[in-house]
Amino acid sequence: MIVTRFAPSPTGRIHAGNIRTALVNWLLARSAKDNGVGRFVLRLDDTDLARSSQESAQAIRDDLAWLGLTPDAEVKQSDRFALYETALQRLAAQGRAYACYETPEELELKRRVALSRGLPPIYDRAALALTDADKARLEAEGRKPHWRFRMDESADIDWQDGVRGHCHFPAASLSDPVVRRADGSWLYMLPSVVDDIDLGITDIVRGEDHVTNSAVQLQMFAALGATPPRMAHLALLTGADAALSKRIGSEGVDAWTAQGIEPVAVAALLARLGTSQPVEPVATLADLLPGFALDHFGRAPARFDPADLASLSARCLHLMDFATAAPRLPAGMSEAGWNAVRGNLTRIEDAALWQQVITGAITPVIEEADYIAAARTTLADLTWGDDIWTRLIEALKASTGRKGKPLFMPLRLALTGQPHGPEMAALLPLIGRDQALARLAG
Repeated sequence: MIVTRFAPSPTGRIHAGNIRTALVNWLLARSAKDNGVGRFVLRLDDTDLARSSQESAQAIRDDLAWLGLTPDAEVKQSDRFALYETALQRLAAQGRAYACYETPEELELKRRVALSRGLPPIYDRAALALTDADKARLEAEGRKPHWRFRMDESADIDWQDGVRGHCHFPAASLSDPVVRRADGSWLYMLPSVVDDIDLGITDIVRGEDHVTNSAVQLQMFAALGATPPRMAHLALLTGADAALSKRIGSEGVDAWTAQGIEPVAVAALLARLGTSQPVEPVATLADLLPGFALDHFGRAPARFDPADLASLSARCLHLMDFATAAPRLPAGMSEAGWNAVRGNLTRIEDAALWQQVITGAITPVIEEADYIAAARTTLADLTWGDDIWTRLIEALKASTGRKGKPLFMPLRLALTGQPHGPEMAALLPLIGRDQALARLAG
């Protein structure tokens, strides 16, 4: 059983880096789905109640739906506080969690002193020396405790990372993390572990900025008596240049929809960034599953350039079948019409132009009246069929001696009003005999 999760905080829109993480987790779960053992969970990390919002949570759901990354389940951390409290009390009973009473200002002073002495800013565990009387006095002064997880300094931390390979952290180099603030609110570290245990998460795939968190959390899994999930840390995205790097945080679904970018193009690009595999257009998300594996990802930063999306989106659109495109096509466009025009589209909205050319009123461009009149007479004498364009061209070539552009360009302009576009062999049968003759009449 492979169970993955995407765990954004609903404090704003998700961006390219978040989406890449969601996509890789979705692909990892779906790569096992054929055997009935894949599961992808959306976990909304909304422990920060002041900054989290229902609007942001819904925006995340909508963005995932636009991308086609449908979760098999959704949970919210704000519904699970009782689980975290139980885990904290269990750890406290084991001596693996303890109350601390320093103020933020006192902790900052300790941090500065340590740095001034050339020491790492690791918490000194002064709270462990407090007696019950000390704690009672501090609480009488109005201080509320924050809680820390006590790291086991005797056990160094090792794991085999799905992307980075062997990872090693000396436990003594890691500070005891705060897991609950003095106001009772939860920080990321412990709730995430409790949820991963409760939800049966087997694989955690996230950015390499979480590597140190993973080292700490592996001890939390052990302290709670749980087998830890497999870990994989993706290299972070970088921009094409310094200016673009600043845009990575804001580039997301709202920008892509405004540009007419296809969701599958976003997936095709992000799924291959940082891997040894080439970025190629695909028709569906399922096309990304064959051969997907975490070990294709390298440790070097992955370059993300939003400018790459436009051309890739058009190439993905050219592969899209009619059933997928149909709900977004102009009224009346048939499968034959879609197959005729899709190879010339940059955005799916452009299909409306060609549907107008096929069925609507256009202004024919008549550049050589005598040639077009002869073409109309020739066309009127031919039996209509799917190969009508080929037979019309052959007949005009024989009767006029024309070749190449002088042969077909005046016909294209008269029949479509456009100098470029889909193959006329596909368009002319769709335009129809009566409409074609009317256009050639000028």
